[in-house]
Amino acid sequence: MAKLIKITCLNNNLTKEYETGISLQKIAEDMKIKLKAPILGARVNNLLTEFDYELFKPKIVEFIDITNIDGFRMYQRSLSFVLMKAVSDLFPDRLLKIEHSIAGGYYCEVEHHKHILTKDEVDKIKNRMREIIDANLPFQREEILTSEAINIFENNKMQEKAQLFKARPLLYTSVYKLDNLIDYFYGYLVPSTGYLDIFELVPYYEGMLLKFPLITNPKQVGEIYYQAKLFDIFREHKEWGEVLGVSSIGDVNEQITKGNVGELIKISEALHEKKVAEIADNIKKQGTKKVILIAGPSSSGKTTFAKRLCVQLIVNGLKPVQISLDNYFVDRELTPLDENGEYDFESFYALDIETFNRDILDLINGKEIAVSQFSFETGKRFYTGAKMQITDQHIILIEGIHALNPKLSELIDSNLKYKIYISALTQIGIDLHNRIPSTDNRLLRRIVRDYQYRGYTAIETIRRWPSVRRGEEKNIFPYQEEADVMFNSALLFELGVLKSRAEPILNEIDETNREYSEARRLLKFLSYFHSVPDKEIPPTSILREFLSGSSFKY
Repeated sequence: MAKLIKITCLNNNLTKEYETGISLQKIAEDMKIKLKAPILGARVNNLLTEFDYELFKPKIVEFIDITNIDGFRMYQRSLSFVLMKAVSDLFPDRLLKIEHSIAGGYYCEVEHHKHILTKDEVDKIKNRMREIIDANLPFQREEILTSEAINIFENNKMQEKAQLFKARPLLYTSVYKLDNLIDYFYGYLVPSTGYLDIFELVPYYEGMLLKFPLITNPKQVGEIYYQAKLFDIFREHKEWGEVLGVSSIGDVNEQITKGNVGELIKISEALHEKKVAEIADNIKKQGTKKVILIAGPSSSGKTTFAKRLCVQLIVNGLKPVQISLDNYFVDRELTPLDENGEYDFESFYALDIETFNRDILDLINGKEIAVSQFSFETGKRFYTGAKMQITDQHIILIEGIHALNPKLSELIDSNLKYKIYISALTQIGIDLHNRIPSTDNRLLRRIVRDYQYRGYTAIETIRRWPSVRRGEEKNIFPYQEEADVMFNSALLFELGVLKSRAEPILNEIDETNREYSEARRLLKFLSYFHSVPDKEIPPTSILREFLSGSSFKY
């Protein structure tokens, strides 16, 4: 008689016994699990797995679909593989590059002697994708020798992937196969191409934009829109990376292995300083600006950027004073709650808008104000007795996630305002087909900072992150193209630095916590980076805001 194991399903709070070796798919069918969209995978003991995973011990299972962030990532990876297959079938002599996220999708280029994709070519690729999806081809995962995988990558012009795997001390590697195409992905895929029927592919600048279903409405693809300023900043940093010979993790790791990381740090920091100086020069040149508004999503480095900008403004003969929106948080018990009943610190109404506006208008009108501060430890705003008053020679810098929200500064004359958007827009990829999400870059920054300065565990930071992201989508991203200038705070070497700080914090999370799956995903992501010591990072670096050793006072 076959051995029976108990399986508890969190979707219906039901526990049943099954024979060992049963797959998740058969359990879902037996329990008649119905979600908002088709099931793509599951968390087993809080660890993400594929839908065909077989169980041999008692487990706690939670099935997921595309409305779950893990399921959404599975959909993105799988649809990207279908795009790769379509390009390979139609243009075998061309190289697909998935560049970065923009406009709610992935911007992609097909390189071939600087060829710009035509609408007809994009339509052909889209139609071929439809054919692959309609055929419902399986995504097959298999274990092969890492040396064999490297040979496959090199033979298929995937040098960046081969370079990365040569530095990994693993005998075997899991690869995916779609028909006759083999590739490696940094996470799981859906069972087959038939699950991917909702998507859009359109011409976009010199390439094409791959759009996914909305995580909030999986039967619909979001609207197509252009973000010219954001696109330009990505393109600028791509060109910088090409000048430095660094376009992927493998390139960075090679620089570290060769002992060149010090030079990489110096050049990256110099590029930051040059950009900050150019912004300060532009403000000085315009001559009419009184209020500088600096906004961006969480962990972008807004505070340090503002301080560095102050230095450059002083060089230009101006007298900046700095005000942080963080010091205008309402007391914690007055903070709005999100749909889960958690404090929504990203809400516009987590700020004391009335006090903020009164203070700024008083300053502009030459009046003295009392300077407020906020304690993240106690959740209270307080006053130390410090005062502030400005003259006609002064310029006010205001930084915070809501600084570009028109409601925040609607009482201020638009001719007096200069708007800056800042974010950590990661400009290198894991390889040609796997991008580094900017959100992961910022999340790792926040995990390290919250642990060191705010007394939060990684569990607490990861748990809050979905609320943070929803707040960004609602309160920050809609206003980014209104900025007069954008600044990319990402540094080519920083994930190697964050690696040594974040890994022990993430390893504190065990499988009894729902955040375990996200912690393991981030740890796997960090495993591809060589560690970078922070001794050569200057004390004025934006990265010091999240580590320690900054020469600025926060």
